[in-house]
Amino acid sequence: MKKIMTTTLIPLGAALLLSGIAQAQTRLDPGKREFESNCASCHGLTGRGDGPVAKYLTTPPSNLTQLARRNGGVFPAQLVSTTVDGRSVSNVGPHGPRDMPVWGNVYRAEGMQPGDGDLRGELYTRARILELMDYLARIQEK
Repeated sequence: MKKIMTTTLIPLGAALLLSGIAQAQTRLDPGKREFESNCASCHGLTGRGDGPVAKYLTTPPSNLTQLARRNGGVFPAQLVSTTVDGRSVSNVGPHGPRDMPVWGNVYRAEGMQPGDGDLRGELYTRARILELMDYLARIQEK
């Protein structure tokens, strides 16, 4: 019985513990959760532009792990924020003049409650974009 416990139950328990920790970390990482929910279908789970929808897009999705490298080693926070938000682009339709959705409109609509002023929706939008930017900054390859 002791051998079964040592060779089977302890490794199984360790695997379950590690799995639980990994799930907790994902739940506690809103930027990663945001990316996986809204970006990975095009950009892929690793951010390299190889998501399942990528092959159907006119313009291939960017490799988001190379943003800093393409910007002299500095994560281009303002460019990423503007691109994700998308509301400052003129002549924008439902998906804008690009294949990428205008997430600023989506987030703002999700953040509004009946009777709220513009501020609540805008703060919610900024928070979602900042969480996503934090995650993207962390997945940059050197």
